[in-house]
Parts: sequence; C-alpha cells; structure tokens
Amino acid sequence: MPSTQSKLTRLKFLPGFHRESTKYAEEGKWYDGDRVRFREGKPENLRGYQKHSDTPLIGIARDLLTWTNNSTEKLMSAGTEQRLYMYFNDYNYDITPIVTTVSVDAGVFGNMNTSVGSSLIEVSLTNHGAEISDWVFITSASINGFGGATDFAASSFGGPTFQVVSVNGLNNFFISVASVAASTETNMGKATFGFLLPTEQTNNIQGLGYGAGVYNAGVSTTGARAWNQQASQSGIIFLANQWSMDNWGEDLLAVRRGGPLMHWDADASIYPVRASIVATSPTKINSIVVSPNDRHVVALGSNEYGTSVFNPMLVRWADQEDYTNWTPSISSTSGENQLIDGTEIVGGVRSRNVIHIWTDRALYGMQYVGPPFIYSFSQLGANCGLIAPHAAIAVDGVSYWMGDNNFYRFNGRVERLNCTVRRYLYNSFNMTQKDKVYAGTNSEFNEIIWLYCKEGSEEPNAYVIYNIVEDHWVYGTSFYTTFEDRVVFDNTMTTGAVDVSAASYYWDNEPDDVYDGNGQALTSYLESSDFDIEDGDKIMFLNKIIPDVSISEGNLSFTIETQSYPAGPVTTKGPYIINSGTQKIDFRARGRQASIRVSTSDEHINWRWGTMRLAIQPDGDR
Repeated sequence: MPSTQSKLTRLKFLPGFHRESTKYAEEGKWYDGDRVRFREGKPENLRGYQKHSDTPLIGIARDLLTWTNNSTEKLMSAGTEQRLYMYFNDYNYDITPIVTTVSVDAGVFGNMNTSVGSSLIEVSLTNHGAEISDWVFITSASINGFGGATDFAASSFGGPTFQVVSVNGLNNFFISVASVAASTETNMGKATFGFLLPTEQTNNIQGLGYGAGVYNAGVSTTGARAWNQQASQSGIIFLANQWSMDNWGEDLLAVRRGGPLMHWDADASIYPVRASIVATSPTKINSIVVSPNDRHVVALGSNEYGTSVFNPMLVRWADQEDYTNWTPSISSTSGENQLIDGTEIVGGVRSRNVIHIWTDRALYGMQYVGPPFIYSFSQLGANCGLIAPHAAIAVDGVSYWMGDNNFYRFNGRVERLNCTVRRYLYNSFNMTQKDKVYAGTNSEFNEIIWLYCKEGSEEPNAYVIYNIVEDHWVYGTSFYTTFEDRVVFDNTMTTGAVDVSAASYYWDNEPDDVYDGNGQALTSYLESSDFDIEDGDKIMFLNKIIPDVSISEGNLSFTIETQSYPAGPVTTKGPYIINSGTQKIDFRARGRQASIRVSTSDEHINWRWGTMRLAIQPDGDR
C-alpha cells in the first residue's frame, strides 16, 4: 500500500506521570521521565542550578530558612550535624553555639603536648566530654613546638576552629592543625577552648545490640538467636541529626532535635556573633514553630514543666513576645497541652490563623483563643500521620503533607491526594531514612516538591512534585537535602552535595535562563505509556513523524518502540535527532502498539514539547 494513504494522527497524552498500573494499561498518558515538568499541560525541561556561594558547608543541612532583617537585607540559615550557619552579606558565618568554655594553662589547669613531625596536638583535660568529630573554637592560644611560641588558633594553622580527630580515654583528646611540629614538647602552652555543640550522626541507624531483638535460644523461628548473639533486626531506630528553625522578627530561633532553644541576634554590632542557648527554655525540644499572629514560640515534643521528663506528645509554649519565659503563671501566657492520638509529635507548620501539628498518626489544629486557655486544640484527622519533621508545607492556607504510604492535604477537611505515582514512589523508598523527607514550594510554577531517599541511598537523591493548580505529578533525580521558595532570593534556594564524595553547598535552583548544572550539561527525558495504533486490531505501518517542539539550541533525541503484543518483542526505531529546523522524520515501523521517548544531554538546552503527529496506515491482520 503506498505511503500516500497514510493518515496523520495526533498523539495526545495526559499531563504528569502515571505509574499506578502497567505501561500498556496507562494508555494515553506519560509514563516516565526525569527533570521534566508540565506547564499548561505540556512538558518542558526544568531549569538548572548553580552555586550560590563557593564556601562549602561543613556537614549536611537538614533545615533551611530565608528571611529579611529590618534593613531588608537577605539572610539565610542552615543547620547540619556539625554546624549552624548564617548567610549574610554574601558570607557564610559559623554561628554554632559554644556550650562549654575552658581555659587550658600548663601548670594551672590542663596541658597540651606536641610530637616532632606530627600535626596533632594532644590536649589533656579532666573529663573533657569530647568525642571524635566534635569541634572546638580556640582563642588566646600559644604553644611551643612549632618553631617557638605560636598562636596556633590563627588561620595559618587551620584555626580558629579545630575538629577532634582522636580521643584517648576521659581526659585526653587530639586536634589536628595545618602545620607539623618541629619539636616534642610536653605540659606547655595555653589556650581558651570553646566546645561547640557536639557533632551528631548523619544517618538513622537500626539498633542491633544484644537487647534489640527477641532472644529465643534453640527454637527455629524467624529472629531467634542464641546466647551472646546480637540481633540481626529490630524495631529500634537511633535517629540522625535534625534541625528546626523559625525567624523571630529579624532574629533566628533554632532547635536541634532533643536539645534546648537557641537564639541568634541580628542586631549584634560585631560579626560573627554566635547563637546562644536560651538557658530558661525546655532542656529537650524536638521542633519549634512561631505562632503566626500572637508571637508565641511553640515547642513540639518537650520535657514537661518542672521536670526533666521528656514527653514526645507534649505541646509547650513560651510567654507571648518572650521566648525566654516558659513558666506558666498568672502573669504569663506560657502553657502546655498533651496530645492523645499517636506516639510522638513529628512536626508542625503555620497555616492560616492556625498551627497544624502532626503526630505519627493524626493531624491537630492549634488555634490562639487568648486568656485564660491561650490555645485551643482540636483533632482534624486520624490515620494521616506525618512521615518526617519537614514533610509538610502550607500554601495559601492549605497544608499538604507526605505520610507513610499516602499524600494528603487539609482544606477544611483531610483529603487523600490522588497521586498517580504513589505505588512507584513508595516501592522504591528507603524507609530507614524517611526522617530526611523535606517538603518545599516553588511558587513560580505552583509546585510542591518532596525530596526523599530512594532505596540504596542514605541521602535524598530523588524528588516528587505535585502541581497544586493543574493537579498532576512528576518525579525525578536530585541531590538536594532542603528546599526554600523564592520569596527572599531571586530563585528557590537549596542545599546538598552533587555526589557522596563532594562537599555540600548552597545552590541557586532554577535561576532564570540557566539550564545546566553548575556549568555541566543536565540530562532530561520523557517517555510515554504504550498506546494502541488504530485500537490495536490490526498490524499498522508507521512511516513519518511531524514533531511540534520548541528548542532554544542543541538537539533532542527521539525514539519510537513498537510491539505486536504487550509482552512481545520490542522493535526500536531511532534515536532520531530533532532540532529547531526539523520538519519531519521518515522511518519505517510496524506493530499494534507503540511508545515514544524524548531525551537530551546537550548543554544550555531549553525545550518544550507540543503535539506530535504520526503517519499511520493499515498493514494487515497478523
């Protein structure tokens, strides 16, 4: 049959990715992709990213906050397992609190030793409490052994902040400096040691000690083990480092999970100024929220008033306009309230005139009502718990969140979102590191993004995006650990390391007209589900495609695959090159069903897919 009898057929696919069924059953939809979004129903590649600052972060950020001070200057804070940072005036300051200060002076209290040819300084301090990877901030330092009395806290020695690299018992530890000792010296030198907030672990760890699992010697059952054998599995999880931050006017309030409240003063006259621990705050807080209108600091999970007993279901708040006063009294609006449904409070966000609080099982609303009760609490939903402390976000008064097996929103009532990639996402999810899920918004495109760890990765390496206006979902690969909307900076801000061996940085995400990843080409692709050719009743002959695509520069690769049966062999045609000058592509293929794939790895490319037409004609009944 001559090709002149071919009929041009428009290929139309629903926006978003659809993975809840088989590739054939999802006919008429896009099935897979990476670094692609849909805008007004049409797919296009995401913009790229670039470093916001060349100064690396020490550690991996678990929370990111942006705001402006009273002079409209932009500020940004990030908390890692080793540091608390403040980015201000294009410089990233270390504002990690000093928890203990000790003066070391040979012959008075403590001493320091050097060894010829070594860069290590041994510090002797009774019951120092330091552990490997902790940090000390050293001032007023002098020591012999480096060619004379030397201020080894100077930057030329790698100071003034040094990491503990080894610990020898309760009374000795070692720091490493950026120089080698010229002689061996003992019991000399002096310095002031400020011990920073201790370093915490980066990953959730499953407890596998001798008491972590079932002991059942001699019985052949799952999990049974003999005497002196540690458990191979358990339900005990030791949680990794986690931060929670909010702004107090132009100041910063921060909590590292399980610790007290910290405050950073934006009005300090000398920089850098470190955050300070609020001595009167609860000693243990899991996360904080500053109430939207009445200016109370709210602790989610805290020790009960007057005791050191930590209650993971307790909501506790400070006096109005006073983050230092946590004592309930006639003259104070401080208070506390116990939630019921769940085993722990996971997180909370400000919404419209209310604070939404999630336990691992339920959603609560916390609303200001004034004296004498101050706040009212109501349960808004059950069996809709939050998966991680930063897995919820509020947009225009509506809260969206990720649970252990579903996505939800609250818009007057709890609704389960119709996620078209839910099964695919959760089947590839690393639940051991679920605590690292981080939700953010991209208001430019009406999107909510969740960063998460796929199976086999201990750090977030993937994302899922929900478009709240157009109601569709996409997913892809990433390396971000936090995400902040563009309300302060000119683009969304993120943190992360491009791979496990690289340092972590602040990143400008999707700046205007940037389509590369810090100067490197980025791969994007889009793949359709299988679609029937003329309802799949006959073998059809395909001989031409007419693309409809906008390309700034570079090339797209186009591939079409055909089959006679869903489980039958696949015939691949292509890849064919499509650029701004491509009018049509001639080829020859046969089958009852087909799928298409569009991809590129070219630099600087900005592409948007329209409506493709495919030339088809009958080719028999086989």
